[in-house]
Amino acid sequence: MNDSYWCPSDGGPPVVTDDVVATAFRRISLPPSTFSIQPPGGQTLVNFKTNFFTEERTLNRTVTLLGQRVDLRIWAHSYTWHFGDGESITTSKPGAPYPKLLITHNYLKKGDYRPAMDTTWVADYRVGGGAWQSVPGSVTIEGAPANLEAIEARPTLVGYGG
Repeated sequence: MNDSYWCPSDGGPPVVTDDVVATAFRRISLPPSTFSIQPPGGQTLVNFKTNFFTEERTLNRTVTLLGQRVDLRIWAHSYTWHFGDGESITTSKPGAPYPKLLITHNYLKKGDYRPAMDTTWVADYRVGGGAWQSVPGSVTIEGAPANLEAIEARPTLVGYGG
């Protein structure tokens, strides 16, 4: 970002606008979300509800724009779950661990898959401790894919004899 200077004789500091904050928001380094898969261990079963979830996070950042302190309150607005088989969904919730099963996917064929999750962040801002305002727009951060193998389980009849 370029440093900006202002002269007090010009009538005060320049105004920090929504557009200035939105540009700064897009330049902030935001972390990709990590996600968990259940069952754990990199394997799931074909035609089995595979559970996906992540941790819900809120981030706080402070930047200086046009010589003024700007606080940002940043949170995940939505999650796009790519299951690695051509299917994906977008949710406003981060899912949950077993037994809630909020974000699930059934793999229909055995094979190796690379599920991933993108996080779309939105923010509010305030200048110099003033009132909070919405930052226009959002920022989507792509998540790294995980390795997942879908395998078939074969039922076996077991006799209990005597």
